[in-house]
Amino acid sequence: MSPDPSPSSSTPAVSPAASPAAGGGRRWRRRLLSFTAGVIALILACGGWVVYQHTYDLREEQVTITGGEHPLKGVLALPPTGRGPFGLVVFVHGDGPIDATHETFYRPAWEALAEAGYASLSWNKPGVGGAPGQWLHQSMDDRARETLDAIAWAKTRPDVDPARIGLWGASQAGWVMPKVAVRMPELRFVIAVSPAVNWLRQGRYNLLAELEEAGASPREVRAAVARSDRTRELLAAGASFERYRAALGGAQGMTPDRWRFVLANHTSDATADLERMRTPVLLMLGGHDVNVDVAETEDVYRRLLRRPGQLQVRHYPDATHSLVPKDVEGSELRSFLLAVAAPRSLAAEGYLDDLRRYAVRQDGGR
Repeated sequence: MSPDPSPSSSTPAVSPAASPAAGGGRRWRRRLLSFTAGVIALILACGGWVVYQHTYDLREEQVTITGGEHPLKGVLALPPTGRGPFGLVVFVHGDGPIDATHETFYRPAWEALAEAGYASLSWNKPGVGGAPGQWLHQSMDDRARETLDAIAWAKTRPDVDPARIGLWGASQAGWVMPKVAVRMPELRFVIAVSPAVNWLRQGRYNLLAELEEAGASPREVRAAVARSDRTRELLAAGASFERYRAALGGAQGMTPDRWRFVLANHTSDATADLERMRTPVLLMLGGHDVNVDVAETEDVYRRLLRRPGQLQVRHYPDATHSLVPKDVEGSELRSFLLAVAAPRSLAAEGYLDDLRRYAVRQDGGR
């Protein structure tokens, strides 16, 4: 029998189009194509959603801030429309090698402030992202001068209103912003996010809080406190890094530059500067802060900022030191997914709205 029987053959002629096997193959291919098209559409939709979520109502301008010890590589984030002059919020970083956008973490806050009519100015710390200098060689006084130099530069721009300048700062900025406010009493406001008051007390609180969270045994706690006490003795004596390393039996994660930084700043205490401040302050505190004793911070701020209406306090009970929800910060997967798909949701509930409303109120609710 030929492989292709004729119609007169005793074997029934079945055309390929009528073959059940061939029909099933085409249905499978159609389903595969439909599935593939659906996946592609989903990917495109997800990609579009991610792009949308990372698109902010801002005009960002790369700037070089001059006039200080080193030129600073920065970003000026302006409201989406208008020529200004706009109010300006100068961002003062916390600890660590932070770039101008804090790896994009600042942008939702910039957008909220832009809705209130404010531009935002931020810069790479010295030594970060190709910027000259080394931030670990700075004292808190150095950082205050750097901030004042940036403000002086900003005041020369026609799109900045020199009478409407405020500060936003987190954590370690709690030792910087009061110094700036004392030297520049005309500041419109200070927004203080999780600021500490006393360097050594903050360090001890952080040590004990982290040990408790890790479930350390009493023996482990005693050993950690003994190391901390020995470190304090070495700091008080102005010891070299080599002496520190020998006394602690190793570097304990410390580097020479970091030791230099701690040595220069370990006596920092914001109390005297806070007592002299006349600037309105918004204090923003998380309920799960293991870095800073927020109860002490609030007590000191309430005790020293006593002018009528000078201090407003906002609590975020479910938030950490970074004002990120604790259940988010505690999950690498959830943090990653939100950072990619919904970056504004990384902030504690109400935080961005509070920023916007506070800036508006300081302008008389315009």
